[in-house]
Amino acid sequence: MIVDSAVYKGGARVSLDCHVHDYATLRGAAADRDGFVWVGLYQPSQMELNEVAEAFGLHRLAVEDAFKAHQRPKLELFDDSLFLVLKTLWYVDEDDAVETGEINMFVGHDFVITVRHGRGSQLQDARKFLEGSEEVLTHGPSAVVYAVCDTVVDAYLAVVEELQVDVDEVEESVFSDQRTQDSARIYTLKREIAEVRRAVLPLREPMRRFASGLVPGVDGQAAPFYRDVVDHLTQAAEIVDSLDTLLSTAFDAHLASISVQQNDDMRKISAGAAIVVVPTLIAGVYGMNFEHMPELSWQFGYGYALLLMFGSSGLLFWFFKRSGWL
Repeated sequence: MIVDSAVYKGGARVSLDCHVHDYATLRGAAADRDGFVWVGLYQPSQMELNEVAEAFGLHRLAVEDAFKAHQRPKLELFDDSLFLVLKTLWYVDEDDAVETGEINMFVGHDFVITVRHGRGSQLQDARKFLEGSEEVLTHGPSAVVYAVCDTVVDAYLAVVEELQVDVDEVEESVFSDQRTQDSARIYTLKREIAEVRRAVLPLREPMRRFASGLVPGVDGQAAPFYRDVVDHLTQAAEIVDSLDTLLSTAFDAHLASISVQQNDDMRKISAGAAIVVVPTLIAGVYGMNFEHMPELSWQFGYGYALLLMFGSSGLLFWFFKRSGWL
C-alpha cells in the first residue's frame, strides 16, 4: 500500500491537493517547482508496484527484485536512476532473535521510491527528520537516501548493543561455578550474529561509494553525511566480528568446562567405589566357609571385622577429601 507521497522543494514539503496515487500530478508538480517526489510503499501488490514503475520509468529487473524482496544489500546503477537495497534489523529479546526486513530504494533526479518489507522498516522518523531539517533536505533525493541509510544503520547499532548484553550473559554463565547448559544459546546467538553480518558487511561498499561522492545521481556535497553513516556501519561491523570471536571462545570454554566437570564426576565416582569396595573385600574374606581361619572362632571377631570395615572406609574418605576427589 502507499504509506505517503509528497513533493519537496527548497527544503520543505509542498502542499498539493491530489490523491497519493496521482503520480502524474505529483511528478508534474515536482518538475514545475524544481523539486522531487518521495513515494513510500509498504509491501505493495504487484499491481501497485507496476503502476509506480510505469509512472516513474523504473527498470523492470529492479522492480522484480523489489517485489520479491529477500535481496542481498547492493547498489545498482541504471541509465538515469539507481537502485539500492538495505536490510533492516530489529531485536526480539525474549527469543534472542534478530528479525530482518528490507527496504528497496529507486532514486532518480526528481523522485525517490521506497518499497518496504517487514515490521522493522518504518521510515516515519526519517521523513520527520528531513521535513524538520531544511539544510539537509535541500540536497534533494540524496538527502532521502542519507536519512534512510542513517535510520537503518542506527538500528544496526541498537541490535548490536542488545547482542552485546546477551554475549556478556553467556560469558558470565559459562565461567560461573554452577553447571549450565549454554551450548544451545551460544549456537542461537552465533546464528543471529551471522544474520547481522549478512546485513552489515555487504552494505559497506555502497556506503563508501556514497561517501566518496562518486555515485551518479547523488549530490557530492552530501558526502560528509554519508561518511558519518560509514563510521557507524564500520563500528557495527567491528563489534559483530568481536562478538562472534567471543562466542567462539565461550563455546570452547564451555566444552572445556564440561570436560572438567566430567573428570570431577569420574573422580568422585571412583572415590565412592573405592570406599565401598574395601569393606566389601573384608566382608567377602570373612564370609568364606573355611573351617580353619584366623579369628574365625574369636569372641571379638565380629566387632573386629566391623571396626576394620568402618576404619578403612573412614581412612579412604579422609584421603580422597584431602586430595580433592570428594
